[in-house]
Formats: sequence, C-alpha cells, structure tokens
Amino acid sequence: MKAVGYIILTFKFFKENNTWVGICEEFGTSAFGDNIDDVQVQLKELTLLHLNTLERVGERGRVFKENKIKLFHGKPQREAKLKSCPIYPDAYIRHHIQPVGA
Repeated sequence: MKAVGYIILTFKFFKENNTWVGICEEFGTSAFGDNIDDVQVQLKELTLLHLNTLERVGERGRVFKENKIKLFHGKPQREAKLKSCPIYPDAYIRHHIQPVGA
C-alpha cells in the first residue's frame, strides 16, 4: 500500500527500575526493553502493525475519529518534523510521524 499521508503520534518513554518502557498514547500500544533504542524500534513496529490491522478490519476511520488523530495528506511539512521533549531525567515525549496508506 502506497503512503498518501501521515499521522503524528505521541510516544512517551520512561524508565521503570532498570527497564525502558515506551507507550503510544493514541493507540495504547507499548514496548519495553533494556535500552531506549530497542524500545523505540519495537514501538514503531507495533504501531505499524496496529495501523495495518485497523485498516484490514475497516476500523481505521472510526479509531482516528474517536482518538482525534488527524490524517495529513502528502509528505510531512517542515513544521511536522518534531523533536523530543524531556519531562525529567529518565522520561521524555517524542512525536512520531507515521506514513499512512490510502
């Protein structure tokens, strides 16, 4: 499926004991691991799997509406290139730009 747009998701990362945890706020998907890089990769993969499943069962539009997820058309613009925002030393929020198909 060719990407025709994108959505911006909120990923929150924090350390719980010696384990990093990542959560996609919009979908509730989560991942955990020994380091932040692995958790970020896992969370991106899980989010994509979640999106693909929503599309396959015809629920993407409903879930986007319920969770107020805006579908932007075309390629991400400059203002969509968001950065991380630290909350405290072992926690931060990062916005993730996810391509979305038709």
